[in-house]
Amino acid sequence: MGKRITVDPVTRIEGHLKIDVEIENGKVKDAWSSGTMARGIELLLRGKDPRDASYVTSRICGVCYSVHQLCSAYALDDAFGAKVPTGGTLLRNLVMGAEYIYDHMLHFYHLTALDYLDVMAIANYKGDDKELLAVKDKIVGLVKSNDTYPLTPRYKPDEYCVNDPDTVITAVKHYIDALAMQAKARNMGAIFGGRQPHYQSIVVGGLTQYPDINQVLQFKTMLDEQAKFVEEVYIPDVMAFGTGPLFPLAKMGLGGGHYNYLSYGALKTNPPKNDLLFPAGVIIDMDPANLRVKPFEAAKITESVKHAWYKDSKPLHPAKGVTEYDLDKENGYSFVKAPRYEGHSMEVGPLARMLIKKDPALIDLVKKGAKPGAVARHAARAIETKQVIDACYKWIDQLLTEMTKPGFKIHDSENWEIPDAGEGAGFYEPPRGALGHWIEIEDKKIKNYQAVVPSTWNASPRCDKDVRGQYEESLIGAPVPDPDNPINVVRIIRSFDPCLACAIHLIDPQSNEVKKFIVE
Repeated sequence: MGKRITVDPVTRIEGHLKIDVEIENGKVKDAWSSGTMARGIELLLRGKDPRDASYVTSRICGVCYSVHQLCSAYALDDAFGAKVPTGGTLLRNLVMGAEYIYDHMLHFYHLTALDYLDVMAIANYKGDDKELLAVKDKIVGLVKSNDTYPLTPRYKPDEYCVNDPDTVITAVKHYIDALAMQAKARNMGAIFGGRQPHYQSIVVGGLTQYPDINQVLQFKTMLDEQAKFVEEVYIPDVMAFGTGPLFPLAKMGLGGGHYNYLSYGALKTNPPKNDLLFPAGVIIDMDPANLRVKPFEAAKITESVKHAWYKDSKPLHPAKGVTEYDLDKENGYSFVKAPRYEGHSMEVGPLARMLIKKDPALIDLVKKGAKPGAVARHAARAIETKQVIDACYKWIDQLLTEMTKPGFKIHDSENWEIPDAGEGAGFYEPPRGALGHWIEIEDKKIKNYQAVVPSTWNASPRCDKDVRGQYEESLIGAPVPDPDNPINVVRIIRSFDPCLACAIHLIDPQSNEVKKFIVE
């Protein structure tokens, strides 16, 4: 007999999300993604000085704040006609590079790794490594004192969880080491961003904080430490798990979804030239044997609100988007709108970027039998973290060269004054995926402001054509052999690095039984 299961909440993500899943014969048959938090930042900006937008939108999130500040600045650059000097672009790149490093590292070790480890296997470690023995003593001590947070509570380990004591204790040691490393990476961003969190120096036209040689060298010294950890610990961990114990999940393609991918493109590799570290592009109905990437066209984006708690309207381009709530909407089930590209539900994020880039390392994994899905998302993050670090070294060298030139500039001060009227759009690729900001200015004030964030793409509900969002589609067919241990559901959801806090419900239509689980 089927069971009705409520998992509430799913932790180790950011924000508020509820997911309903219908299971049948041990597999997910249908799913609904419900964002239960109304953002409302766009409403707060109406009538404000446009130059405030980059600071206000930074407060959309306390985790990925800098990306909103930058994307908003891009939209303002467009609306103001500002031309960011090469020095300003390089400094923006370095601040965002630090964001990539800490965000990806935090996601793998602190938000998702525990989905694949039997942490209690540490008690069986028989080695003599002093550092690992210290970890064992710490964990065993926590167990004895009945205080094992944040490593528990957890789902019961399944067949894919690693339970080799040596492997598990090493992974937990790296979990601890990564806490310090991601904190240091945050401090890297503050060197040029002005503070941490919510940077102050990124504004329309560039940056406000001139660098000195000591700051640049300090950034490079800290980057050296990050590079060592990423190359010697992070990437080997991800690849060892992905090609070893988790390879069956990779071959299964757990959490694949629609196989449509979108990247806006980001980070000029050699400013002022427009070559991008992450190219823009679109993949529709991916064929691994013939990876066809189409050009990205911003005009093809629309947002549907048919199943969202907003007043009904036809699908609109975000530049003309309307934010008017309808909390009593009969067919609404989410505060997240449903963005679509040419009517297609798209996945955004590291997997999309690396596929669109046709990265050799990721393509090699696909050729070995790994299908796009939860495990491939972790691999893509590790691969692009190394690419960002390599790019940061180049940007540091370019910045040092620029600083020696007469008239070195980091800001377009000639285009600081607000235009009487205008429109602008900013596009960026944060760690979580495609981010767009749109602004309309009238009488020197903000008339309309809209932001479509990565988790709007991935966590969207059904659209006007009733096409599932990416979270929803990625859950279809996921095995749930034990309804008391639905670990694959959270593995899939967390693999996207949601910028939401989640409550997940598994619903089986054959029973009224309800069970509650605390999910971490």
